Amino acid sequence: MTAEGRPGEAPDAAPFEYGADGPRVIVTGVDGSDTSLRAAAYAWGLARRGGARLIFVHATPIAALSMLAPGGAAVMRDAAEEIVGQLRREIGRAQATVDHEIVTAQGDPYAVLARVADESRADAVVVGASTQAGHRLVGSVAVRLVRAGRWPVTVVP
Repeated sequence: MTAEGRPGEAPDAAPFEYGADGPRVIVTGVDGSDTSLRAAAYAWGLARRGGARLIFVHATPIAALSMLAPGGAAVMRDAAEEIVGQLRREIGRAQATVDHEIVTAQGDPYAVLARVADESRADAVVVGASTQAGHRLVGSVAVRLVRAGRWPVTVVP
């Protein structure tokens, strides 16, 4: 039977849906760039307004050349810790509380974000737009996430 029903019959009722409108789990990538920090702020607002859980993800790319230089790995680790520290300070200044966590991992940022989004059953992914010119040819993390087509992706300029 169609939703309109037959003449003289009541239309079929839509099935009852448990849950809420909007995302319940939001994953956002943070790499310290201005666009990623704007994306994090946008995701924070979405999570606050919708009562969603927010997962900040910082992925440290493994750069082979930096590992060859003396102290290269330590420099990359220190930079990652500074970015996460900056994020924690900004969260501490926020006026509203949001259920959140910070995940850090080494690896390709796309692969790390995709893994965290899949494991957490994310309803949305929010990332900043890439400002690197080469990404127009090769593809940015945002473009790769959109092409994967597994989650709604918001790209913040």
